[in-house]
Amino acid sequence: MPKYLSRTSYTAEGLKGLLKEGGTKRKQAMERLAESLGGKLEAFYYAFGDDDLFAIWDMPDNVTVAAVSIMVNASGTANAKMTVLLTPEDVDKAVKTSVDFSPPGQ
Repeated sequence: MPKYLSRTSYTAEGLKGLLKEGGTKRKQAMERLAESLGGKLEAFYYAFGDDDLFAIWDMPDNVTVAAVSIMVNASGTANAKMTVLLTPEDVDKAVKTSVDFSPPGQ
């Protein structure tokens, strides 16, 4: 199953919800979200700096992850950025793939 990294920063409204619920309940909600879509929350960490939390997800496909991203961002409580993660084996396949490309102006 493909893996994804989410980097999330809370809005003021989202931080108020976090203060009310606490971190563990938020993680449990994210686990339920993943399972409801046929996926799994593999890792979940809070941080400080530009991003408030990082998570790694095993999810069925890009469309499913796009749906999650749209819903989270539309909620107004958080700004989430999703990144597709590649295995070393995926990169091995990519570097062996022939691509017919000409840089602009050449």
